[in-house]
Amino acid sequence: MANNMKTPGNSARFPTTSWTMIVNTRNRDVKVSRKALEKLCRGYWTPVFAFLLRKGLDDDQARDCTQSFFTALLEKDYLADVERSKGNFRSFLLVAVKHFLSNQLDAERTLKRGGGRAILQLELEDRDGLHCNEPKHSLTPEAVFEYQWASSLLERTLKRLREDYSAVDFDLMKPFLIGDAARGDGAAAAAQLGMSDGAFKVAIHRLRKRYREALWAEIGETVADPSEVDGEIRYLMTILARGQNSA
Repeated sequence: MANNMKTPGNSARFPTTSWTMIVNTRNRDVKVSRKALEKLCRGYWTPVFAFLLRKGLDDDQARDCTQSFFTALLEKDYLADVERSKGNFRSFLLVAVKHFLSNQLDAERTLKRGGGRAILQLELEDRDGLHCNEPKHSLTPEAVFEYQWASSLLERTLKRLREDYSAVDFDLMKPFLIGDAARGDGAAAAAQLGMSDGAFKVAIHRLRKRYREALWAEIGETVADPSEVDGEIRYLMTILARGQNSA
């Protein structure tokens, strides 16, 4: 089911939202539920994994626990009582992983007694390539989760934006979007793109506008109401700044 919320200045409908994916994970059709679970896992693996690392698990334990957590979302029906009116998906997922971790020791004792079940193996081809861009070590596990959430969300936003450009064009313009380009580099980039300085400035303005729309849409998939998007953007920017500046 598509969401009818719209991005600022864009009449296109949102893609399937995280909240819709939650509903689909409980679909009686195994193919539908599995696809939804794998999409959730791909999108939110890194924040959960980083949280578990900061809670004291080693790399292998955190990977196994993250795998088990997303499996449990489906098999233990953790999502049964979730309603979109309860807030944003970020907060829900953090509460859910905390609850899962608190019960993990009991689950391990059950497995040792022989009462366990086989773990559902999710087909995540790029799982081994996932990594955490760790912020400073003074952050709490909860702050690390939110930092990774924000970082992953911005990565997905850039990926969404990249689809509208050729690889070369996007790579040349991206530094001017995220503030990495030094002053004076614009002329060189414009020349490489075969643009005048004026045309290049217009292109960067449009890129930034599309970026804002893509970010708005990406965050809109994780909140219960479109009125919450702007506040969530401000909060995530604060999280990123806090993670980068922590001593």
